[in-house]
Amino acid sequence: MIGHLIHKEFLQIRRNAFLPRLIVLFPIVIMCVMPWVMQMEVKNVVVEVVDIDHTVASQRLIQQIAASNYFIFGGQRASYAEAMKDIEKGKADIILEIRDGRYLIAANAVNGTKGSLGSAYLSQIIASSQGSNSLLLYNKHQNYKLFMIPALFAIVMMLMTGFLPTLNIVGEKEAGTIEQINVTPVAKWAFILSKLIPYWLIALFIITVCLLLAWLVYGITPAGPVALIYLLAMLLALFFSSLGLIISNYSDTMQQAIFVMWFFVVCLLLLSGLFTPTRSMPDWAYATTYVNPMHYFIEAIRTVFIRGGGFAAIAHQVLALAAIGLVMSGWAVVSYRKNS
Repeated sequence: MIGHLIHKEFLQIRRNAFLPRLIVLFPIVIMCVMPWVMQMEVKNVVVEVVDIDHTVASQRLIQQIAASNYFIFGGQRASYAEAMKDIEKGKADIILEIRDGRYLIAANAVNGTKGSLGSAYLSQIIASSQGSNSLLLYNKHQNYKLFMIPALFAIVMMLMTGFLPTLNIVGEKEAGTIEQINVTPVAKWAFILSKLIPYWLIALFIITVCLLLAWLVYGITPAGPVALIYLLAMLLALFFSSLGLIISNYSDTMQQAIFVMWFFVVCLLLLSGLFTPTRSMPDWAYATTYVNPMHYFIEAIRTVFIRGGGFAAIAHQVLALAAIGLVMSGWAVVSYRKNS
């Protein structure tokens, strides 16, 4: 019985003129475009230098700043007040004053991100010029794509295995075909399982495409076992497909289902630690990460993908994802109302 229902689901997907193209093209577009634009690095920071010392060391430091990919050297100014006028006019972002062997960094913090990160980059250059070096672990070349590509796996999985199941049952409600299922002796668990399995298979296809594109386009491969990436993807797909079915069970129209799903997607995404560290959140916001499967997935896949961690390193995240997924799948079965 389940086999026939799964076959029906794939027939519905294949007969839809849009869905097969979406399933194939969406991960390709995301993986080929987003790593280039979705980054937190700050570049083209205009730096002006006020060099009072005029020593060999200060001139060498100025040359390092001018040669950096993160800065645009705005030239030297005779005084701090002169450089400050450029800050006020928006012609410069940071002032570096060198006086008596000491360094003063003054940043325009109207754009807080640009000011703080620009100051941090400049501090690193100053520290390296004085013989102080940082030891970089794992991502030694500080390649931001290596940091973001595992997170993009989460975004693709969330959108594809979340929204498609959400629209599934609601679409059948609006078309009236679900009434034909409701009058059959199909058990609720069998019906829901037949809705979940196709999206687990789609999740396997998506994660395979993403891994291939990461290798072919960027030359990036997982440092840890690929099998663990597939395991994490399946657990995340279990959660989002179950969440989508729960929302569709309680929704009467497609518009209602889309808005409710979008609300949960935005909250889960912004509170997951995808863009900013979760420890920087307020305590009440950080508490939400304990029930946020996106947080566990991103933390675990970065551990496997970048650090090369094994199962022992992500056992906590795997257990949390499995527990949340099983609870949600059980809720999906219970919430389905089979009217006979």
